[in-house]
Amino acid sequence: MKNTELILALDTESFSLAENLLEQFKGRIKYYKVGSSLFTLEGPKIIELVHKYGGQVFLDLKFHDIPNTVKNAVVSAQKLGVYSLSLHISGGTQMIEACAKLDEKPKLWGITVLTSFDEEAFAFTGFKDGIASTMDKLSDLGVSSGLNGLVCSGAEIEMLRKKFPSNVDIVVPGIRLGNMDDDQKRIITTRKAKELGADFIVIGRPILKSENPNETVEIILKELE
Repeated sequence: MKNTELILALDTESFSLAENLLEQFKGRIKYYKVGSSLFTLEGPKIIELVHKYGGQVFLDLKFHDIPNTVKNAVVSAQKLGVYSLSLHISGGTQMIEACAKLDEKPKLWGITVLTSFDEEAFAFTGFKDGIASTMDKLSDLGVSSGLNGLVCSGAEIEMLRKKFPSNVDIVVPGIRLGNMDDDQKRIITTRKAKELGADFIVIGRPILKSENPNETVEIILKELE
C-alpha cells in the first residue's frame, strides 16, 4: 500500500503557539502546513521556525494571479526553502507553466475544488458542471501544465489515483477523526484516505482541538503505518 505522510496544519493564532506545536511534535511529524493567516501575521520567520525544528513547509497560500506575478512568488518561496506550495489550477495553463519551467522550485500542488464546497454551493459560483466533472478537467489541465501534485477532497482520491497512478502527489485536506461539525463538506477519515492512495493528508483541527494532541497524533500515525 502507498506510503501516506501526515502534514500538520499550523492553523494557530501566533508564533508562540506554533512553536509549542513544533516543540511537541519534533521528530514525529516531518511536514507542516503554513497557511494565509499565520503567514500574513508572522511572515517568513514562521518558515524559519519550522526549519529550526527539523520540519518541512507546505506553503498553502493558494496563489492565483497573472503568470509573472505567481512565477515571482514561486521564486521567493524557493528562496525561503519551502518543500511545496499551492496554486489554483483555475489560474490557467500559462500561469502554471510559468512556474513549472523554473529550474529551481518547490513542489507545485494545484488546488482543484475547495473542500468547503458541496454541489449546491459550487453551482452558485457559476461553474456549469458539477464538482466531479470540474475536478476531472482541472486535474488534466494542471498535470499537463507541469504540476507535481493535486489538492483534492477525499471524495476524489480514487478517481485521481486511477488517472495518475504515479508521479503525481495527491494531497488531501478535510481529514477528520469521528464526527466534527465544521466548514469542510467533503471529508474523509485518515485510514480511508490511505487506502485510496493519498500521498499526503493535511490535518489541523482534529489535532489542535483535541484534549490530548499527543495521543491524537499517535493514533493518526499508527493508522498511516
